[in-house]
Amino acid sequence: MASAVLPSGPQCAAAAVAAAAAAPPGLRLRLLLLLLSAAALIPTGDGQNLFTKDVTVIEGEVATISCQVNKSDDSVIQLLNPNRQTIYFRDFRPLKDSRFQLLNFSSSELKVSLTNVSISDEGRYFCQLYTDPPQESYTTITVLVPPRNLMIDIQKDTAVEGEEIEVNCTAMASKPATTIRWFKGNKELKGKSEVEEWSDMYTVTSQLMLKVHKEDDGVPVICQVEHPAVTGNLQTQRYLEVQYKPQVHIQMTYPLQGLTREGDALELTCEAIGKPQPVMVTWVRVDDEMPQHAVLSGPNLFINNLNKTDNGTYRCEASNIVGKAHSDYMLYVYDTTATTEPAVHDSRAGEEGAIRAVDHAVIGGVVAVVVFAMLCLLIILGRYFARHKAPTSLWLRRPLSHHSSPAAVRSDQKQRLQKWKGRDAAERRRTPGRASH
Repeated sequence: MASAVLPSGPQCAAAAVAAAAAAPPGLRLRLLLLLLSAAALIPTGDGQNLFTKDVTVIEGEVATISCQVNKSDDSVIQLLNPNRQTIYFRDFRPLKDSRFQLLNFSSSELKVSLTNVSISDEGRYFCQLYTDPPQESYTTITVLVPPRNLMIDIQKDTAVEGEEIEVNCTAMASKPATTIRWFKGNKELKGKSEVEEWSDMYTVTSQLMLKVHKEDDGVPVICQVEHPAVTGNLQTQRYLEVQYKPQVHIQMTYPLQGLTREGDALELTCEAIGKPQPVMVTWVRVDDEMPQHAVLSGPNLFINNLNKTDNGTYRCEASNIVGKAHSDYMLYVYDTTATTEPAVHDSRAGEEGAIRAVDHAVIGGVVAVVVFAMLCLLIILGRYFARHKAPTSLWLRRPLSHHSSPAAVRSDQKQRLQKWKGRDAAERRRTPGRASH
């Protein structure tokens, strides 16, 4: 009698799976559970190698789980979820979750996709290979959740120049925690962040203290997040609104050449900008009354038929709710024959007082000092040369007596001159470089 050949473990498992697939739906799950228990006891060989890889996926996308076998001998492969429920047994899916789909099934691989991944799908998934002894490996699915909402809040909608304001940015419900960066225009600033954790999700709030200036008006403050689930730039921004006091500038509109001469007319225009815009611009004459023939019309000052009594400093003042500022114009009326433009004849802005023009008296003083020094030098040189020639003239002019004859006088002068020259030569030989006296 011929001996019967018993089927091998893999052949039994394959036949059992086929029978379970053909069973009525009510008995199918029970048969599969019995097969799982029995399959672990069936010796199917050794030397198998089961491995898999961890998976990181963004919420809402697709995760792919692969159970791979090295040196396969057709042993049964199955995939279980973190609750140890069977997702796939070979190519059969007992779990009633249509998000799991079979991508590949063979003796060496079981590959399954999970669509529309949520945070609840995170955890360990087990690959099992029914060998003797059974082998098991697990893969960890990590779900990344981008911030659900990004909000920026400024403490004050409108700030005043020089004021420090608080700006906050909140990134809600992310995983892992979000990194927040601050920018004012193109310049990066440093904020202070706090992280709050709730049910494995993180909410991050960053605070920025910002001192504003008038140049910041209209500049965006940007809150930008960095997160592994975010591609590109995820940011929100608010534009700063800064109020500042006026800036005042005086423009001469007439005369065009800028030279103010007697009999001419002068027209000045005051330009003032600020936030809010100044509603009132006034003209005054510093330390004096405004000329009676001056005409004021809003930001314009007009003086006809200039004369030297109009000389002085004319000030334009402007103000708003933040503060006030002014600019000064120094008027100097020249003679009708003047043809050159004054060196300093323009307005200068100031908050406490005007910046005065150069005083012409200083130039006159410098010239006077130079002339005086030159005169002193000429006097000293004249006395020096006169002193060197004095002995000769004295010896020649000294008289002998009131009754001496002319011949005697000439003879005596000649003798005195020769004697003086001899003494002078002797003196120079004794003290070289010294002039004789």
